[in-house]
Amino acid sequence: MELKDKRVLIFAGPDFEDRELFYPMYRFQEEGAIVMTGGLGERTYKGKYGVPLEVDGSCEELSRQRWDIVVVPGGWAPDKIRMNSWALEIVRKTLKDGGVVAAICHGGWVLASAGVIAGKRVTSYKAIKDDMIHAGATWVDEEVVSDGGIVTARTPADLPAFSREIIRLSARTGSAS
Repeated sequence: MELKDKRVLIFAGPDFEDRELFYPMYRFQEEGAIVMTGGLGERTYKGKYGVPLEVDGSCEELSRQRWDIVVVPGGWAPDKIRMNSWALEIVRKTLKDGGVVAAICHGGWVLASAGVIAGKRVTSYKAIKDDMIHAGATWVDEEVVSDGGIVTARTPADLPAFSREIIRLSARTGSAS
């Protein structure tokens, strides 16, 4: 139980990448984490493949809590999430408090908009490579990259390495409780 009592928030929005949300959610639950999902205001979202998810609360409601881990799945949801000031604040605050923020695929858009990747080494889906570079990051084409509490990955094929790295980093830090 590497993540026993760790508090994890996974963002959700319209057309999230189903695998990139559910895989880490169940994996972290297996490791003993308390996992919650946060949306943009609606109670239910459908993933790109139509799988519905009822979120635990809005980013605004959940911003009052402290998180050990924040995960930004890909799909088309990050394009909406990056415009939510509460989500961006959660990302910045989690990093400031020593937590882990992880983004996969198009999830890197949220990190770019939060202003947290300047000077960091990152990866993402190749379509947003330029966005990551313009946000000041050094972009590399690797399955998982970890730099200063930020974990990034490219595609669903990278989910095992992505989840392992988040668990590895988070197991070494104290709980947010």
